[in-house]
Amino acid sequence: MRQGLIDKMNATDHFLVAMSDVAKSPPSKDQTADLVARLRASGLRPTRQRLALAALLLDGRHRHVSADSLTREIHDSGTQMALGTVYNTLNQFTDAGLLRRVTVHNEHSVFDTNTNHHHHFYDVEQDRLYDIPAEQVQLAAMPDVPEGHNIEAVNVLIHISSQRD
Repeated sequence: MRQGLIDKMNATDHFLVAMSDVAKSPPSKDQTADLVARLRASGLRPTRQRLALAALLLDGRHRHVSADSLTREIHDSGTQMALGTVYNTLNQFTDAGLLRRVTVHNEHSVFDTNTNHHHHFYDVEQDRLYDIPAEQVQLAAMPDVPEGHNIEAVNVLIHISSQRD
């Protein structure tokens, strides 16, 4: 029955269930050991806060979070963590290759748990990213690269809005 309810939930609801589950029943020793090993392999010390966020973000689900939205969701679940701690941890996870930062516009970034190469649609009205598989975007030509430089990656962000009648 619980799985049927979980299948019908949106990403925020999934997060709240995950936070609630973490708060009620912390990760098993095996899960914690896996997270500790993953953090250490990425060069990060497994602090309590990092482990808590790793349990939520590195569970295999692909989702997009901002520091603000993640902090709100954590607080809504009854757990306390400062925005600065969340932001710093997201940046550390990104630097370590555990997350991917997607700069949507100006100073607004979203953190993606899917670190495989792919592109995004950005729904401006809902401030939401949707994944686009890399093979669905084809570029006919690339511009000339300035002398002494190489292209390291191409990331496509397509801004979308709802159709108007």
